Amino acid sequence: MMKFVNESIVFQEIPDEVTLAINISNCPCRCPGCHSKYLWGDIGDILTHDLLEKMITKYDNAITCVAFMGGDATINDLNDLAIYMKNIHPALKVAWYSGKTLIAPTLHKEYFDYIKIGPYIEHLGPLNKKTTNQRLYMKQGSEWCDITCRFWDK
Repeated sequence: MMKFVNESIVFQEIPDEVTLAINISNCPCRCPGCHSKYLWGDIGDILTHDLLEKMITKYDNAITCVAFMGGDATINDLNDLAIYMKNIHPALKVAWYSGKTLIAPTLHKEYFDYIKIGPYIEHLGPLNKKTTNQRLYMKQGSEWCDITCRFWDK
């Protein structure tokens, strides 16, 4: 079962979106230099539809996107939550951050609007550095476009 530790409203994870970021625990990636090592443990509460609904209701009409920050260890649960989001809250965008370098083949990408992949590699930097190994993809129709450059200073 997918567990979450906390949530917050963020403005920089997904461009042009006010995002409810939900931090998922039990991360299998264990990236060196990780700023969220507390998420490596199998801790927190099981993320159910009811808990997700409470979070969305808590922020009322303030959010435009829900991002699952992690979930690599529980792809089936991640798929279930994304399907729930698209069925119950079709106006909200759905995003996922994976610390892996490739999108899991079992992920139902059709239920996501944004997917960020890539482990954090300290010397390459985060998304706002041109040297980053991480990538953010946005679904446009049936295609996925790399929009990572939107984070870089022009």
